[in-house]
Formats: sequence, C-alpha cells, structure tokens
Amino acid sequence: MTAQVRGICFKTGPPKRLGVEVEWIVHDLEDPTRPVDPGRLSAAVDALRLLPLRSAVTMEPGGQLELSSPPVDSLTACVESTAADLRLVRPELRARGLALAGHGHDPWRPHRRVLTEPRYRAMEAAFDRTGPHGRAMMCRTASVQVCLDAGHEEPGPLGYGRRWRLAHLLGAVLVAAFANSPMCEGRPTGWRSTRQAAWAGIDPGRSLAPPDGPDPRSAWAAYVLDAPVLCIRSDDDAPWTVPEGLSFRRWIRGGTPRPPTADDLAYHLTTLFPPVRPRGHLELRMIDAQPGDDGWMVPLAVTTALFDDAAAAETAYRTVKSLAESAGPAPAPRNPLWHSAAHDGLGDPELHAAAVICFAAAREALPRLGASAALTDLVTDFTDRYVARGRCPADDLLDSAPWKEIHA
Repeated sequence: MTAQVRGICFKTGPPKRLGVEVEWIVHDLEDPTRPVDPGRLSAAVDALRLLPLRSAVTMEPGGQLELSSPPVDSLTACVESTAADLRLVRPELRARGLALAGHGHDPWRPHRRVLTEPRYRAMEAAFDRTGPHGRAMMCRTASVQVCLDAGHEEPGPLGYGRRWRLAHLLGAVLVAAFANSPMCEGRPTGWRSTRQAAWAGIDPGRSLAPPDGPDPRSAWAAYVLDAPVLCIRSDDDAPWTVPEGLSFRRWIRGGTPRPPTADDLAYHLTTLFPPVRPRGHLELRMIDAQPGDDGWMVPLAVTTALFDDAAAAETAYRTVKSLAESAGPAPAPRNPLWHSAAHDGLGDPELHAAAVICFAAAREALPRLGASAALTDLVTDFTDRYVARGRCPADDLLDSAPWKEIHA
C-alpha cells in the first residue's frame, strides 16, 4: 500500500495543467443572516447541475457551494472556463432568492450541518473529540483551492521536491495576503483568517503537514499510513465505525474489524486535510474565499505564476526560504509563521516583505504565461490596494461600519 500511495499522489512531469476549486458561502438574497433551509439549498444545487457547466458542482456539509474546474492547459483557460460557469450559476441562484458571498468563514450565522450522509456524521463525531474547530471547518469555511501539477522529476525551480517545499513555505504568505475571514456571528474574532485558525485547530494527525525531508513521496506515504482512520465504512445500513487512535498502518497490521482494502486506502486519502495535499497534482488548500465576482482570480493567477514560471518560482523560493527559520520546527499550519499569517495577515513585517517580492514576481510573470491584460490588471490592483500597504481583504471588513454600529 505504500507503493500505491507513492504512485498515485505524486505524478511527475512538466507542469502543464492546472485547475481551481472555488467555494462560496450561500446566503439568502434579502437577509444574509437568515439561515437557508436545507431543502432549498439542495433544490438549488440540483438545478445548477442541469446547467451546461464545465465545473463539477458539490455542496459542502454546511451548505457551502463548490465549483471544481476540470484540469486545463493554461491559466487563461482556467479563468475563462470557471468565470463562464459562475456567470450561469449566479442568475440561477438569484432566481431562487439566493446569492454567493466570498468569505473564508461565514461572518453571520452559527454553524449548522445540512448534509446527513454517513461520511459527515462520522467526520463530525471524529472531530468533536478534539474540540469545536472541526464543525466550524466543515460548516462555516470556504476557500480558493489552487491545483497545480507536481512538477518535473529532476531538481530545479520546477522540480517536484522544490515545488512541494515552496508550497509549504509560500503557503503562509498566501494565507496572510488573502486572509478574508475576520468575523464570526457578526463579531470580530481577533484573527484575519478565522478559517485558517479553524483548520489549524482540528485533529493534528490529519491536518498538519508531513515532516520536511529530501523525499516528499516517502514522507507523504509515512504520513498517510500513520494518520488516524476517520471511519470504517459499512456496506449495509449499519452506522459507520469511528475508531479512536487507529492509524491506517495499525489497521493493516491488525486487520480488525475487517482487513482494509485498496478502496479503503483511497477513501482514507480523502479524509486527510493538510495545507498542501498531493493527489497526483498538488492541491493548495490555505487560501480564503475572496470578495467580489472576480476576486478568486487573483490568488489563482498569483499562485500559478509563482509555481509555473521558472523565473518567478526561483524568486519566490529564495524569498520564502529565508522565512523557514521564523517558521521553527513545528509543521504547518501550527508553526509561528502560519500563526502570524492567520492572526495578523500582512501586518506581520516578515510576511509583508515576502509578499511584496512575490507579488511583484508574479505580476512580471503573468504576461509570459499568456495572461490577459484584464487578469494582470486585477493582480496589479490587488497588489496596490492590499499588499503594498500591508493589508488584506479582512482589513476592509474590519474597517466597515455596520458591525461597529450593531455592537457599539
């Protein structure tokens, strides 16, 4: 099974394809603080699946909507395809009195799980053992997940080992620059990214990054086998077992309550939530959902440029490598650097300095990747509005008047 993990999770080759998964908080069009009936949400998602979309449509446990683009050959194709889908999705939701909001964490409503499948009942039971963060992560959070090829087998700026390490170091800069979840139930939480704080608080056996080392494949395979089994599925109507303290390695060796299968291993991989998850490609999971109809395009463009353009990748790697000492020995997202990113955003001086360099490198790389002038302008505008000033989108929400007036 170690060979299976190594083979399916790191598929190397020239970085050619990318994709994006955009999640949104779905709210009532007239009153975003009003809970939306689960039946209404399900009917809306069913209607969306009848539209001629290229993206896959799914609903998350708390009713968040996710569009997952197919893998495509260019940044332009990814942006255009996903934007076209959203132009179909939004009016369909408006016709049903619903709207999409780009927040990393629902700022208005208490958590409520609307999906009742055995997977989510088991997940909730497992996460409850370590506190409330698991329920918040499942039901209140939304992100922009950028999916990139793992990279060349050979060393160099586009080699898979370098890209793997870059993802974990650059991740803190991406958390800080795109932090957009400072509120919970109408009040500031003290975090620029409450979403990232929630993810850092769940079961460490499935949410921390693997130990750093020269061979990402071996490190990831060991991580997978040592991670706790979230649930043991049942083929009949019996409740799924939620074991405590059972790693997949121990399950293989013990063989109880039944021997695990290759399908069990594949399912186990879907229950692991580190900030960077290898799934043949690299899935970067640390970016908050962004405000506005096209805000999601900026983290997609910046991240893609810093990974797929050789010059920008080299600049980014040199820049974030100097942050490694600040991170300390603890794995992401529970080290001081990631904590500062989630708590302070670009108010952290080191993260701010790194973001300035990385965003400039990305901006220079975008034309080389064939990005449109409009997309490049979006990145420039974001850089001028936030990065250059040591701010992030969360600061806009914190500066806005409504919550201050309500809770004065």
